Amino acid sequence: MIEGTFKLNENSQHLFLDHDLDYQEESILRREISIDGKSRAFINDTPVTLSVMKQVGEKLIDIHSQHATQEVSDPAFQLSIVDTLANHMPLLTDYRQKFHAYRKLSKQLSAMQTAADEARSKQDYEQFLFNELEAANLKAEEQEQLEAELELLNNAESIKRSLVNSYAMLSEQEISVLPMLKEVVSQLNSIEKYNAEYEAQNERLKSALIELKDISEELMALEESVVFSVGRVEEINTRLDVIYALQQKHRVKTVEELIQIREDLSNSLNKMLSGDEEIVKLQKGLESLRAELEKKAEKLSQNRSKSIKNSEKQIDEILMQVGMPNAKIHLEQTVQASLGKDGKDQITLLFSANAGQAPAPVGKIASGGELSRLMLAIKSIMAKHTALPTLIFDEIDTGISGETALRVGDVIGHLEKNMQVLCITHLPQIASKGQAHYFVYKHEAKDKTTTGIRRLSAPERVDAIAEMLSGKNPGSSALENAKDLLGYKNE
Repeated sequence: MIEGTFKLNENSQHLFLDHDLDYQEESILRREISIDGKSRAFINDTPVTLSVMKQVGEKLIDIHSQHATQEVSDPAFQLSIVDTLANHMPLLTDYRQKFHAYRKLSKQLSAMQTAADEARSKQDYEQFLFNELEAANLKAEEQEQLEAELELLNNAESIKRSLVNSYAMLSEQEISVLPMLKEVVSQLNSIEKYNAEYEAQNERLKSALIELKDISEELMALEESVVFSVGRVEEINTRLDVIYALQQKHRVKTVEELIQIREDLSNSLNKMLSGDEEIVKLQKGLESLRAELEKKAEKLSQNRSKSIKNSEKQIDEILMQVGMPNAKIHLEQTVQASLGKDGKDQITLLFSANAGQAPAPVGKIASGGELSRLMLAIKSIMAKHTALPTLIFDEIDTGISGETALRVGDVIGHLEKNMQVLCITHLPQIASKGQAHYFVYKHEAKDKTTTGIRRLSAPERVDAIAEMLSGKNPGSSALENAKDLLGYKNE
């Protein structure tokens, strides 16, 4: 597991916003590599791809090597030169945050519009289905009631016959139930005075007689209420046909399910209407945010335009210090029509190393040594205005020597006032500028080679610088020269 902890300030917030990561003042980048070669990467405990890890990490530690052409030709880096020296990082950070919100809102609006378009494509059909169900005016339990009524009407004749016969058997026939019961009551009336039990049984019989008379009357009323109507049968059949057709269409079996479908369609149609309102609201929010971004982008452009000449002048002065008196840079500003994550500007770095040479894109005309010194000049100026904690120079001394190397060493030496600087070099003029000197070596033991690093003491450092000057076993003049470079002359 390899883990790095970085103490950051708000200038680094956009690195996290660009990748939808949580920004923390103390951020942790971690990579875990398993024995089988698989690896995982995390930023503040959020899993990320190695590509995102690389993009964020490169902005937290700046490694400048002799192969810097790719970085210096990067439009984002060229823009960062002007932004750094324009000293408008709070404004740029605010713009980036709002642009991130604008882009997120745009995606949300696009998704809502796509969903709305899809919804509208089926809205007409859903509206038709809803209207059809709404017109049907369905009621709960309606189907069961209609089916029961239809069953009664279809059997009206047999029902009336049974009710009439039942009434007749109770009341109307020569030998019917009620007259016979009345006779029994009359018989018991004559003897109930002789025994209380006779009286009790007679009372029960009287009650039964009253109940049967009520039943008889109810049966007659029920018989009269059963009226067969061809029109009503047709009306019920028509209504049930509507219900059955809707059930078949929607593949359900009950009226209650049809009512639920009607409610669902109503909610869906209302949601479409509210979705359109939300889209309009979102569009207005985007328009307002875009107008604000346009104003901030314009202010950024103005700041950049003002800082370009000063930026060019400062870099040219450093180039003169490192032995390129005729070198010139030109920062060309182009304002784009559309908004980007850094505003509307594009900066192109043009470079001329020699007098009379027309400025051209730096990656096409600068030699390795010229490119190294140009990048050193740029980063030495930017270092004064950024909070980048560490800058690593990896053998940027290619193609330079002598007095030029000494000047390059002086420029690098000044950088340590603003940040931590690590420099990998083979030139004594540059190595002598460091506050500490670490020696990288290889050690062979038992057929195994290991690489180590150790900090040199003051005497060891003199020997190391002398060896860089004249090779192994340096002479007294080389040692004296090394002491001179290190400032140990009188020690």
